Amino acid sequence: MWVSGLTKFRRTAIFTGVSNLLVIILGGLLVIEAYPLCDRQYVVPFVLVSVAAVVRIGVMIQTGIAQETTAKCILQCPSDGTVVADPVIRLERRIRYKKWLWWSRLSMVVLVLQVVCATYLILKTTEYFSKDRTSSGCVLELDSKSSWWKQKLLALFMVMICFVALVQCFIGSDVLKWRSFYETHDKAWKHHYREVFDHGLRETLCCLGRFRYMSTMEEDEVYSVAQLLGDLVAYRASGTGHLELLAGLVLLQRGRKSSESFDECIEAPEMHIWEAAALHKFAEAAYTGPLLDVGRNPFIFPCVWLHRQGVLCPWRRSRRPVLAGDNWWRGHAAAFLKYVNLPPEVLRHGRINQVKCEAAYFVVVLHSLRCVVITIRGTETPEDLITDGLCKECTLSAEDLAGLINCHHSHSDVRKSVTSSFPHYGHSGIVEAAREIFMQIEGNPGEHESSGLLSTLLGVGCECFGYEVRVVGHSLGGAIAALLGIRLYHLYPNLRVYAYGPLPCVDLAVANACSGFVTSIIFGNEFSSCLSIGSVLRLRAAAITSLSEYPRADADTIFQLARQFLYKSKCESSEITSAQDQSDYYSGAIPIEDLNHRLCRSQTEISTIGCS
Repeated sequence: MWVSGLTKFRRTAIFTGVSNLLVIILGGLLVIEAYPLCDRQYVVPFVLVSVAAVVRIGVMIQTGIAQETTAKCILQCPSDGTVVADPVIRLERRIRYKKWLWWSRLSMVVLVLQVVCATYLILKTTEYFSKDRTSSGCVLELDSKSSWWKQKLLALFMVMICFVALVQCFIGSDVLKWRSFYETHDKAWKHHYREVFDHGLRETLCCLGRFRYMSTMEEDEVYSVAQLLGDLVAYRASGTGHLELLAGLVLLQRGRKSSESFDECIEAPEMHIWEAAALHKFAEAAYTGPLLDVGRNPFIFPCVWLHRQGVLCPWRRSRRPVLAGDNWWRGHAAAFLKYVNLPPEVLRHGRINQVKCEAAYFVVVLHSLRCVVITIRGTETPEDLITDGLCKECTLSAEDLAGLINCHHSHSDVRKSVTSSFPHYGHSGIVEAAREIFMQIEGNPGEHESSGLLSTLLGVGCECFGYEVRVVGHSLGGAIAALLGIRLYHLYPNLRVYAYGPLPCVDLAVANACSGFVTSIIFGNEFSSCLSIGSVLRLRAAAITSLSEYPRADADTIFQLARQFLYKSKCESSEITSAQDQSDYYSGAIPIEDLNHRLCRSQTEISTIGCS
């Protein structure tokens, strides 16, 4: 019974406990010998180090108790996830997890205290030996010939406190093995990591100024993201550790085959490539926060961002358009206009939001090109990351696919393929964001005649009647732009969407149906465009299978493979970059320098090639 209980402890925890106990014993002996003879200022450091070791052992015991209580609470979660019991059990689970987390953090505080006390003791000892001492009775006096065992004791104590303080910096605060409780229970591992990610995400958002997420106890969007991440890390139930998964990814990368040929893919016409390149600056300009400047100016990005925000010229504030959610000096509008190098009057509408599933967007009217451009910002704020994380599938309604179903100017086979293959599914966060933007710019979809922004601009007899509509966006913005374009296409037949590196957001049938007016531009092997729940699950399964088939999968080999994954050689990275630069992803690829020259030379030419 005692042996089975001992197996629940981590080896590092046992080593830490024994080492701190030895520090307590040695420190107690030295204090007993030194207190009557030495000055108190030289005895106090020994007392502090010993007391810190006692506190460390006490905190370890409490951490282990809290960890065991948390594990037992998680094991009580029903596997069927009943609606009645789940909220109560989840609340208790969250309370238990917080208690264990705070004990773990107190353990880290004690570790810092031990390091400080050890440093203080070393400094005091150095100060003692730097002075001329005549007394030979003090235990700190190593010159005394009659106390050789005290010399050995002091030397051992000094080595122990330095060694213990150093080693504890590289081991975790867990006392027990989670696997000793969860074993191969898939549900237990999922619930455990859901709490880990849930609290980690909430604390991160709180540090970024989103304090409301820390006080929320119900299942909100943060919990939905944590639930997804917890499901992805459930490979722990199969006995696979984190390093082993990384090693499997390295083995999978080594054994990968050469790139497959994509002869069946339809090449984008050259005119679309030209227009996509010309409109790319609008997708970049939508990043009006510091993210764009961090990538371009990693050292002086605060200055560059403030300059782009127009802080240095506040007298121009009244000339800038008013955007919902913009700051007092209308800096986001200034940043957008400065990047695209256009006058303020072209920016007609926009929004800068920090709410989940409500993306920032800009509406630009280009009279010289007879075009209305809707730009949707990609991932820039924590709320955008939450929208990315809400990637479980949701059912697409008939309104979401109105541009494919109700479009009379599209091919009948397209409508038939969409209507005959219902239901269709999409990325829930992106679908919700596209629906919200549609309501903002086009009004209530249930009304026969909409009075939204686009209708007032593009309606019969309006300012932009007969203009073309272009919807652009990068990454998350590109995926939202695609779904927004699908919804708007039956209202504006001259609409086209350019999505730069979009996230996967619809199923294959919808993707094929909208290929006539949606063009995706993906650079090489950009991972975000292939990142979905299905792809991650397939990659995880392939990595585990690859590791299981490896004949020499011992601990040392796994560690070396994991290091290889985390620290790729610069030579390999440069070879990949060179290969990407030399490959042409379209048969009619045009050098970007030539494109920029042509764009600056003639905007009328862009208008001509955009009429497709």
